[in-house]
Amino acid sequence: MAIRKLLSRRNFVLSRRSASTLVSHDATSPSLSPATPPVMLYDRQAEAVRSKIQRLNDPDPRFLRYAFPHPALADHTSILSAPETRVTTLPNGLRIATEATLASRTATIGVWIDAGSRFESEETNGTAHFLEHMIFKGTDSRTVRQLEEEIENMGGHLNAYTSREQTTYYAKVLDKDVPKALEILADILQNSSFDEKRIERERNVILREMEEVEGQTEEVIFDHLHATAFQYTSLGRTILGPAQNIKTITKEHLKNYISSHYTAPRMVISAAGAVKHEDIVGQVKKLFTKLSDDPTTASQLVEKEPAFFTGSEVRMIDDDIPIAQFAVAFSGASWSDPDSIALMVMQSMLGSWNKNVGGGKHMGSELVQRVSINDIAESVMAFNTNYKDTGLFGVYAAAKPDCLDDLAYAIMHEISKLSYRVSEADVTRARNQLKYSLQLHIDGTSPAAEDIGRQILTYGRRVPVAELFARIDAVDANTVKRVANRFIFDQVMPFAFLIY
Repeated sequence: MAIRKLLSRRNFVLSRRSASTLVSHDATSPSLSPATPPVMLYDRQAEAVRSKIQRLNDPDPRFLRYAFPHPALADHTSILSAPETRVTTLPNGLRIATEATLASRTATIGVWIDAGSRFESEETNGTAHFLEHMIFKGTDSRTVRQLEEEIENMGGHLNAYTSREQTTYYAKVLDKDVPKALEILADILQNSSFDEKRIERERNVILREMEEVEGQTEEVIFDHLHATAFQYTSLGRTILGPAQNIKTITKEHLKNYISSHYTAPRMVISAAGAVKHEDIVGQVKKLFTKLSDDPTTASQLVEKEPAFFTGSEVRMIDDDIPIAQFAVAFSGASWSDPDSIALMVMQSMLGSWNKNVGGGKHMGSELVQRVSINDIAESVMAFNTNYKDTGLFGVYAAAKPDCLDDLAYAIMHEISKLSYRVSEADVTRARNQLKYSLQLHIDGTSPAAEDIGRQILTYGRRVPVAELFARIDAVDANTVKRVANRFIFDQVMPFAFLIY
């Protein structure tokens, strides 16, 4: 039997050599048989593509031996001992939430506000972000220099950020400096002076920041994606606002925004690490005394001006960019939608990959496998963004212009496949990856404080990790197909292209 295989292999090698010899002859040579056609270039390319597809469908078992192709369910007993999140609501509606970690010597304390660029008008778009800059420019009792020196002398870190629906101010300090950090946060949020000279100086800073952001193509893509997905609504506007608004925002705009949106019922004092709940509550009662108790919530404002999803397309041609970038998205789920967890699992199933990292050929995501094996993209990333009443679910990718057709086909094929062909092994793998990334995300006092503040603003409570994992484990293949049929199958979608 072995001899027969050896002879058969030898004959195959001889035949290949004969074929290559025939192809190498000149077409006018009398030794070239007219009955044997030459092997064309496109035939060899087609054979190479078929070989890649075969490797995709039947991967090397040496890798699968260590990659666990059939993932198993994980035991989550250990997370039941997670620290408790204690919440106290004051009479004015201000909520205080803490998570104490006995072994920690540092703490993060901050103020999470249910207000962002979504709650601006077209004329005041950019005010929330402008206010984020001005909040650190001095108060009635502290100059800018005094504020910076206090933070530096503590060795602490004071920062802020603004999103479409939330604004955050937080400080990370040693345990002994928590009271001082909380006093500084209360001062800047209630007693900022908004000096006119500082406002004029900060305009140029924000305009320069706007130029830097416009140079980050990924940021530009998602801004245009929101603009085309939520046309003529506040959710479609950018966070920084147009340049014309930045030049005309006044002190009155800033004060009006604070009085309208920085209200006690829309704020959460969140702390994690070396903190004591009773001490934080006592300090907050003494320090945060000037907040408005206007009962209007952000959800009520959203109901008055909801975000309508529009399937449309925007294209931009920029010859200075060698790589084409685009994003495609479907209407997603809100924070409170029961199917939001399934969309998170579906995002994990599609996965993300960057050419510089490598390793895509043996990843669990079939989209990443197709993209990496056929070398049709520089990077690909699935995303799932939630808002109070809607969301965006889709894929962002960057590729060379001549690969766009193949890349778009691969993306849409894998997305649409979620509606009719899903394996339990892929769902289990995605669930495990999602739970790992969620645990990794809240590793540290700052991520934990952020998670507490964001969840209380969006859910009204801190969702325990055990409950969140149970909801993730409840997603199976049938759930994925049902949710995909709801959000993806036969649905319109917006595109945003930045094309070379």
